[in-house]
Amino acid sequence: MKDVLAPGLRAVFVGTRGRNGSPHGRHYYDGAGNQFWNLLQLSGLTPVRLDPSDDRMLPSYGYGLTDLVWRDDRADLAALHRALRRARPEAVAFVSKTAAMSYAREAGERLPRDYGPLSWTVVGLPAFVLPGPSGANNAMSVPYRAALWRDLADFLDSL
Repeated sequence: MKDVLAPGLRAVFVGTRGRNGSPHGRHYYDGAGNQFWNLLQLSGLTPVRLDPSDDRMLPSYGYGLTDLVWRDDRADLAALHRALRRARPEAVAFVSKTAAMSYAREAGERLPRDYGPLSWTVVGLPAFVLPGPSGANNAMSVPYRAALWRDLADFLDSL
């Protein structure tokens, strides 16, 4: 999956691409039951409900998309760092605890215990952990996840 990045973004959403390297689908977060695009609107991060096919438009709303990609059973931090240095967003938003924990393990950072701001940065950028939007996380209600995503909007406003 090609990154969706541009200079001057409010935040870049960082997900994970499976260890087998297989891409999601044709668009970011286009899996059945994935709530990513719904949560963007419900949280107030975007004023309208976008669809996965709109993923290339996301920078016009101030956000970008990339993945922590696995290579040889290790997360490719160098590639992620290069992408973030080029885009230089205000913050990094990990799209799940899994993504944040994977990054933390590879970077030698403290593992996140909860959702919200992290005590460490990613290439000098403040970082935040969101609950995952995938259908596998449906045990957590959409309204509760949206509230936690709204915390990201507040966090970005405080920067």
